[in-house]
Amino acid sequence: MASPTEKFFDELGRRGHEPLLERITAKVLFHIADGRDAAHWLVEIVAGDFRVSRQSGRGRCGISADRALFDGIVTGEVNAMAAMLRGALWVEGDRETWVVVQRLLPGPCSPRRRPLVSQGSGRGGDHE
Repeated sequence: MASPTEKFFDELGRRGHEPLLERITAKVLFHIADGRDAAHWLVEIVAGDFRVSRQSGRGRCGISADRALFDGIVTGEVNAMAAMLRGALWVEGDRETWVVVQRLLPGPCSPRRRPLVSQGSGRGGDHE
């Protein structure tokens, strides 16, 4: 079964085009550690278009994290910027690229946030 991190990068590779990143051309290397093992994903962004590969290499920006932490980030349970500020996620290279790349990551879910559609009403289209 694929981890949330693996699912995130698979979906990112299929995403195609992200209008918020149309002015960006950059390579970002993600180094995700899992005990003694590590996985790498190289995300190439060219004018908002994505190419994701399982290569290591050089990027304008490098991001390193523990798999459990990154799983929390991509599921919206952990704030990536807060993780960086407390030293749990490391960013090397161009930090401006990091700020832009955060737009790809889901934000943390608020406990006050409720779904727009009621799940239990049986009417499907009713708003709470």
